[in-house]
Amino acid sequence: MPHDRNISPTVSRRRLLTGAAAVAATGALAGAFTAPSAASAAVNGYGLRIVDRNENGGRLQYYRFATDAIEWDPAVNVLLPDGYHTSRKRYPVLYLLHGGNADFRTFHLQDNIINLTAGREIIVVMPDASTGWYSNPVSTNVGPRNWETFHIAQLLPWIEANFRTFPEYNGRAVAGFSMGGFGALKYTAKYYGHFCSVSSHSGPASLRRDFGLVVHWANITSAALDLGGGTVYGAPLWDEARVSADNPMERIESYRNKRIFLAAGTSPDPVNWFDSVNEGQVLAGQREFRRALSRAGIPHEWREVPGGHYFRHELFVQDLAGMLGRLRRAG
Repeated sequence: MPHDRNISPTVSRRRLLTGAAAVAATGALAGAFTAPSAASAAVNGYGLRIVDRNENGGRLQYYRFATDAIEWDPAVNVLLPDGYHTSRKRYPVLYLLHGGNADFRTFHLQDNIINLTAGREIIVVMPDASTGWYSNPVSTNVGPRNWETFHIAQLLPWIEANFRTFPEYNGRAVAGFSMGGFGALKYTAKYYGHFCSVSSHSGPASLRRDFGLVVHWANITSAALDLGGGTVYGAPLWDEARVSADNPMERIESYRNKRIFLAAGTSPDPVNWFDSVNEGQVLAGQREFRRALSRAGIPHEWREVPGGHYFRHELFVQDLAGMLGRLRRAG
């Protein structure tokens, strides 16, 4: 079994907003020191040192790293396909990104990822991201939290050096839920040659709509849950260049020649007000994004289904089949 810490039973429905704790952080935003940019935070080589692992011979492997990019030691679960240990095949890779206030174990412990991928010839990489919005933040009060550097400059090449993958455009897909769905769209646009397929399950696709509500969410939640009062995009003034660089709506041409899958719920959650607000914003942003893709003549798949803000297993299974149709086949 992978390494386990205690995990809340509510982790399966992660929110962009996180309630009173996030709101309480707004007063701390102004005092943070400036963090390094993506370029200056990059390191030579992989920059990773394994400090804990569990390679138990099964499908699910666990690793924890020391890295200068993150103050604490982030972890990753790597889910191998059936028969990996007895074959010589190379496999495509899916980077599967969790939502806010979750961690690297969420898809395993809460979303049945082992059974959802059974019999599929694909490696699934599920890294920690805290509530860092898959970014190198403008500011942090708790040491380095350069999640973008960790994922793109360190973890991705480490995976390709240590597992039998196809280290190429057609060998990689990225997908995620909620904050992770945004991260998938962001990474795909910013690193055009890295991923041939991108999937956003209830992830925001438009940062500036409704007076930048998603940017405010990112700043507040990262301040409360990852950065000790620092922010991803800056407060009270945003780093506008960073917002534009990360905003899927401002990077439409970067999605050309890729497989795109978008999913969102259409119904308010009768129990959870935050989930209703989140999914309403997600749905509106995805519709805006889809219209922009259509105007640009960029093909895409989308699903709108009843319900609120949660990871839908049946849509992930549909999505996985589409990914495998686009990715290079194992062999």
